[in-house]
Amino acid sequence: MSRFFATGSDSESEESSSADEITPKAPGTTFKQSLLLSDDEEDTKRVVRSAKDKRFEELTNLIKTIRNAMKIRDMAKCLEEFEQLCRAFLKSKNIVDKEGVPPFYIRLLADLEDYLNQLWEDKEGKKKMNKNNAKALSTLRQKIRKYNRDYETEIAAYKENPQESADEEEEKEPGDSGSSSDSDGEGADEGVSAKSFLKKKPEPTSEASKFLKKGSGDESSSSDDDDDDVEDWGSDTVDSGSESTDEEGGKSASLAVVFLKKTQETEKPEKKGERRKKTKKRERLEEEDEEEGREEVEGGWEKVKGGAPMVKEKPKMFAKGTEINVPVVVKKLNEILQARGKKGTDRAAQIELLHALANIASENNLGQGIMVKIKFNIIASLYDYNPNLAAFMKPDMWKKCLDCIDELLDILFEHNNIFIGENIAEDSENLIISDQPFRVRGCILTLVERMDEEFTKIMQNTDPHSQEYVDNLKDEGHVCGIIDRLLNYMETKGSTEEVCRIYLRRIMHTYYKFDYKAHRRSLGLQGESKSEQDQEESEGEDSAVIMDRLCKFIYAKDRTDRIRTCAILCHIYHHALHSRWYQARDLMLMSHLQDNIQHADPPVQILYNRTMVQLGICAFRQGMIKDAHNALLDIQSSGRAKELLGQGLLMRNMQERNAEQEKIEKRRQVPFHMHINLELLECVYLVSAMLLEIPYMAAHEFDARRRMISKQFHHQLRVGERQPLLGPPESMREHVVAASKAMKMGDWRTCHSFIINEKMNSKVWDLFPETQRVREMLVRKIQEESLRTYLFTYSSVYDSISMETLSEMFELEIPTVHSIISKMIINEELMASLDQPTQTVVMHRTEPTSLQNMALQLAEKLGSLVENNERVFDLKQGVYGGYFNRDQKGGYQQKQSYQRDQKGGYQQKQGGYQRGGYRNQNHQNNY
Repeated sequence: MSRFFATGSDSESEESSSADEITPKAPGTTFKQSLLLSDDEEDTKRVVRSAKDKRFEELTNLIKTIRNAMKIRDMAKCLEEFEQLCRAFLKSKNIVDKEGVPPFYIRLLADLEDYLNQLWEDKEGKKKMNKNNAKALSTLRQKIRKYNRDYETEIAAYKENPQESADEEEEKEPGDSGSSSDSDGEGADEGVSAKSFLKKKPEPTSEASKFLKKGSGDESSSSDDDDDDVEDWGSDTVDSGSESTDEEGGKSASLAVVFLKKTQETEKPEKKGERRKKTKKRERLEEEDEEEGREEVEGGWEKVKGGAPMVKEKPKMFAKGTEINVPVVVKKLNEILQARGKKGTDRAAQIELLHALANIASENNLGQGIMVKIKFNIIASLYDYNPNLAAFMKPDMWKKCLDCIDELLDILFEHNNIFIGENIAEDSENLIISDQPFRVRGCILTLVERMDEEFTKIMQNTDPHSQEYVDNLKDEGHVCGIIDRLLNYMETKGSTEEVCRIYLRRIMHTYYKFDYKAHRRSLGLQGESKSEQDQEESEGEDSAVIMDRLCKFIYAKDRTDRIRTCAILCHIYHHALHSRWYQARDLMLMSHLQDNIQHADPPVQILYNRTMVQLGICAFRQGMIKDAHNALLDIQSSGRAKELLGQGLLMRNMQERNAEQEKIEKRRQVPFHMHINLELLECVYLVSAMLLEIPYMAAHEFDARRRMISKQFHHQLRVGERQPLLGPPESMREHVVAASKAMKMGDWRTCHSFIINEKMNSKVWDLFPETQRVREMLVRKIQEESLRTYLFTYSSVYDSISMETLSEMFELEIPTVHSIISKMIINEELMASLDQPTQTVVMHRTEPTSLQNMALQLAEKLGSLVENNERVFDLKQGVYGGYFNRDQKGGYQQKQSYQRDQKGGYQQKQGGYQRGGYRNQNHQNNY
């Protein structure tokens, strides 16, 4: 029998009111629904929770699962549960809009992001992960970063004061849940919670009041349990007290016994809940301590509580009362260095310990010997901070490294009684002040070379179009200063091999830089009135003098081919950059590097390619068009100029280059400030090919055996011819193609307008140091080659032409026109003669016209067709004619016809050659 009929009339109204507080009911359905329900069904549905509590309990359960997965580093589970959490949070959007984002949700987002960032930075930990966890880690890291952008302000507020937000959560959540549960009831007009109501009002004494107290007690206990669930992140515990009371209440017949038992047990859930909170908090703290100790052993991580790092006391270097002397410091130094390279070593802490040891040594005046030894190890530890060779140094470590090397050089320059070297054994080191001079094991040259390589890595891994690249490039002055200081030190105390190595480092920082001071002096500024600044610049040492001195020392003293090869290539590059064409060309020819450069290592081959390109550009600036084309031919014809010059990687198939090879090739890339402009390089090559190819094409227009000088240039011409609509040229290649078509017609002015204009000046020609001189040279070359093309194309039209007319057409001096035509006649390119008194060119008309050329080609084809027909006819006669020895005769005839075929073909070739030679001989006789 249900409690609705068991209670008296006085308690009915109170029970209905308490039931209304628990579950809101639709009007008119109160008695019907209660009558239809059985005792068991009513008992199971008696505890009803608000929508907020249900949604938040679902969130806390998922959060608990995520945190458990974080403890065991199960990234796949974390990713799966995080996606479910995001979906569950989206479902509770209406509640979140009313109540605000719950603090425990913000706490999880912040903790999860910090946890993933720490795990991502731990390279050794990532290597131990399996494939699924590693993939899930990267996916989850990207998702959490993107997801947290919507909650940046809340996360920032939590990180600023994490403890306060955690306390607020513990205090506000019970009140919020209680108020929400009360607000759902009809009688909670003021929104007062059950706990506060019970605290304020005295206990009623009647049975009805006991029943009211029971309902409110159950409500408060249920709200407490809900708060426990939220606080403990998804615990599945259910208040057993309420269940036991319901069961016993259904079995007993006496209402007083039931009510008295429940009134005795109303206070128990609160005590149990408080005790449960305390025990769970204690267990959670113990688990965090254990986890912290375990993670410190595994990965050397620091547990972060509340978003703020723990402040650890620095370990004492020496015990109190210990006498600080050189052996004690050396022993401590060896202890610190023993952890170097081991798994789980905190590299930053190791560097701090070495700095502290250096300060202790300087405070106790232990001498400069021990200071030099500690400085060597500090610099080595800074290099070891990134165990991966491909990784570059962080800015703070880079600054520390430069400062530490400067301090070490200061010590070496101030104290001449310190001898350092790799050949000094640790047993024979002398670090005690009384036994001077000091002897320290180490090599400062190796440290500086590593520093130079780190600078190159930093520049390779920086965006070249950002301000950061410019800021990093400013450090090159500091790097060069350190190299110069070490160079001065090695010249006095270093061996010949070490001097050659440091000279090469200085050369590598000088060869690609254009010396504007020397350029201004070469332009004649010294003849004018100089200011004091100009005089100081002229007094400084020229880069050409520095390069000459350093390279000649390496040529004479170096015993390794690699250093000498690099020095020669840098010397040639520097000559070519400053337009010293003949010195650069002679040095390249005398070195014979082009014979065996394919056996060198890739960085030297890249340097060779860069040198050849610079040599070709220098020849172009000097007007040596053929030499420029020959120097650039190999690089440009390959179609891989970017890759061969070390300025980027081309997209390839994975079969040709795997990931490891790609990493190795990226390390060989030249920093951006050393790049050669690829568009300028291609333009120089195409213009050189145009100046060579167009006259050659005009001279051999009808020659079947005509060869191509530049395949790439012909490819660009074919691309231009395929275009259905020819508009004004846009790109550099289109400008060159349009200029080539104009030159082919002998129109030098149109060709000049396509090659030299504002767009081409800004893209190419203004990048040269002597811009105006290059433009004047180009105009001159275009005029001369257009004149030659015009004579080749239209010589068959003229009987004679005046050189004065040609001079006016192409705006050239008459002696220049005379010289060009004379060369063409001498080289048998033009069949003509010069009439000196009248200054005219008389054509001999030995060259056939275009119609005659076509007729000759037709005659040759007809002749070959007739010969083929005769050969087929003879073959048939040999097979079917005759009665005696038909097979032998036929075989003989077939053999004979085959020989005749071979012979005939030879005669055709020979005849053609003789005819061509005869024509040439006639031309020569006529001339």
